[in-house]
Amino acid sequence: MKQERFDAIVIGGGPAGAAAGAVLASKGRRVVILEREKFPRYHIGESLLPYCYFPLERLGLIEKLKASHFPKKYSVQFVSTEGRLSVPFYFFQHFEHDASMTWQVLRSEFDQMLLDNAREKSAVVLEETTVRELLRTNGAVTGVQAVSTGGSSVQFHAPVTIDATGRDAFAVGRNGWKVRDPYLNKIAVWTYYKGAVRDPGLDEGATTVAFVPEKGWFWYIPLPEDMVSVGVVAEKEYLYRDARELETIFQREVKNNRWIEDHLAPGAQTGQYFVTGEFSYRSRYCAEDGLVLTGDAFSFLDPVFSSGVFLALRGGEMAADAVDEALAAGDVRAERFADYGARLCEGIEAMRKLVYAFYNPRFSFKEFLMEFPQLRGDLTDCLIGNLYRDFEPLFGAMAKFADVPAPLPHGGAQKKEAGNLSGHAAD
Repeated sequence: MKQERFDAIVIGGGPAGAAAGAVLASKGRRVVILEREKFPRYHIGESLLPYCYFPLERLGLIEKLKASHFPKKYSVQFVSTEGRLSVPFYFFQHFEHDASMTWQVLRSEFDQMLLDNAREKSAVVLEETTVRELLRTNGAVTGVQAVSTGGSSVQFHAPVTIDATGRDAFAVGRNGWKVRDPYLNKIAVWTYYKGAVRDPGLDEGATTVAFVPEKGWFWYIPLPEDMVSVGVVAEKEYLYRDARELETIFQREVKNNRWIEDHLAPGAQTGQYFVTGEFSYRSRYCAEDGLVLTGDAFSFLDPVFSSGVFLALRGGEMAADAVDEALAAGDVRAERFADYGARLCEGIEAMRKLVYAFYNPRFSFKEFLMEFPQLRGDLTDCLIGNLYRDFEPLFGAMAKFADVPAPLPHGGAQKKEAGNLSGHAAD
């Protein structure tokens, strides 16, 4: 059996894995990214938050994005169930920085860009390579066993492995660590339209959140080549109440919001209908000895505020920094990553509180800001991804309108008795 040694192994080549691999490689670490698919490949999650700018800047990708054909996103706007459009939240009115303009991306192209960037920074990228199991020595993860394109088995060894397998959540599934959010259990049905209406001027690339009954909502995201990504998110019982066919469900809900119906009317539905569910969960642990989780492999949050790609990029960046420090210290025990997990959860919890408020029947952004206009900046910071700051005043006030959840107790590093585990770079 073929065996290879690295400083770090990254499982998964999506945004979290590509970011982690690129950062580690740029620090001089010998890193391999193992991706089971062949890129480019389809993926949902097409709207970037403004604060994606900062990890993307670190990765050296801003100029490529500026030169891309991805629609420019300046704002997010909301539409009532009656079809009334809100005043858009323009990012530049709050944040005078290049980051106040972001993008609506084709994930096939965007993820390819990220993975190629990791290659350019000297990460070894192996596509169509499926990890089958984690290898352990004295209880610590010391590598993985994988199957390559041709079906041959190969082992990769490293002091530390980063699980960035997305919602497949490789380690979470095998370790029984998945803890579903007790409230955020929506499903989504979505598809694509060509030739649908785009709003004029700066609003052409806006993300639109359009409400339907029972606290459900549509996303409406303009993409390149005159395409629009459009999907409906709600409780499973609501969406499946009188039909099982995805097209029937989707088209029924289109009629529940005049703005969506009018915008889709001149367009042509293209391709298949998709469905996904069980949106929100978090791993019981962020790390065990020799293993670190990041991106959706650690936690996934309801997509209403488009936080997924940001949390993946930022999480991958943070995981890489933590791994580099652990390797330098020669210590890759789980507790070494406790600060990483706490910091990661801090940002996720800020967005989670906002998502809970959004779904609360008693909460309204308009009414909240009428009573607390001084908190508009805090609210906008949360919406644009500036999550790593003090939001106590915001959520203290928000508790008047909605139940604000306590932080989840899990997500830290696994605690167990263990001797020191060497993290010296592989030869």
